[in-house]
Amino acid sequence: MNILVTGAAGFIGFHLIKALLEIELPNSNNCIVGIDNINDYYDVSLKENRLKILNEIAEPQYFTFIKLDLADREAMSDLFCIYQFDIVINLGAQAGVRYSIENPHAYMDSNMVGFLNVLEGCRQTKVAHLLYASSSSVYGMNIKQPFSTQDRVDFPISLYAATKKSNELMAHSYSHLYNIPTTGLRFFTVYGPYGRPDMAYFSFTKKILAGETIDVYNNGEMQRDFTYIDDIVEGIIRIMDETPSPQYSTITTATAPYKIYNIGNNQPVTLRRFITAIESACGKKAQENLLPMQAGDVPITYADIDELTTDIGFRPQTSIEEGISKFVNWYKAYYRDNK
Repeated sequence: MNILVTGAAGFIGFHLIKALLEIELPNSNNCIVGIDNINDYYDVSLKENRLKILNEIAEPQYFTFIKLDLADREAMSDLFCIYQFDIVINLGAQAGVRYSIENPHAYMDSNMVGFLNVLEGCRQTKVAHLLYASSSSVYGMNIKQPFSTQDRVDFPISLYAATKKSNELMAHSYSHLYNIPTTGLRFFTVYGPYGRPDMAYFSFTKKILAGETIDVYNNGEMQRDFTYIDDIVEGIIRIMDETPSPQYSTITTATAPYKIYNIGNNQPVTLRRFITAIESACGKKAQENLLPMQAGDVPITYADIDELTTDIGFRPQTSIEEGISKFVNWYKAYYRDNK
């Protein structure tokens, strides 16, 4: 079985491929093709180090990396024709809520045009299952908690969120028209070793260790459903084998082999507790600059994961204190060895 993972040099893509190489592939005939454009949205050397690790642990017959941009229509079409993928896991996208306010065109190219090219590749080569990254940001400032996949998500408050909701709509149309099984994964604030430097926990750790001031928005009262990377990866691997059946609804006669899941920790914590966990792991107190809420931010994210638990037995195992401790230990070792 051939598996495509887009965003292979990214945070989640790296950890997923690593897990597949270490756990799944040695006992199978599966092989993975990873693609990434390795853009400079954040430190390119971190992406290169992730790929270096994958190449070191992978047997050549199990993993191939190709530098490729999702928005390159011709190259994407050729890729699908050459490899005839059975499963596609689309994790490649332009990430970041605030960056979408400053650089909207980057999100159109990667998240919209790029995803269309993925869908077209799946259609042309009859892929058996497409999994793709959505985001908790689609819930915007919804009042009802916890967020359920049955809730309306018609009010995005960032372009990033709008592109992720658009991806879900695009996937549904292709599932309906061409019978392509698609599963959307609404990730809730993923964190852990080899994470993204633009995320708060990464910059907080860097500044606390350096004795620098951290910016704390909304007085630290925001709540996030922080989800440790190992829990996310376990969920994705379980879902890979769960091909969705045609879904029926009381509000439409349109059917499609289409599914949406929340993947979160189901236990939101305050930014204040989050900072305390980082301080404890670093062994240093933070110096804080208190600021109001930022544009595009939401006060709380909270995942209803009942459906995922019922369907695949998904139960997150990692507390925020344990996960942050693992991240800080990695951070200290990585930047000590890569100065």
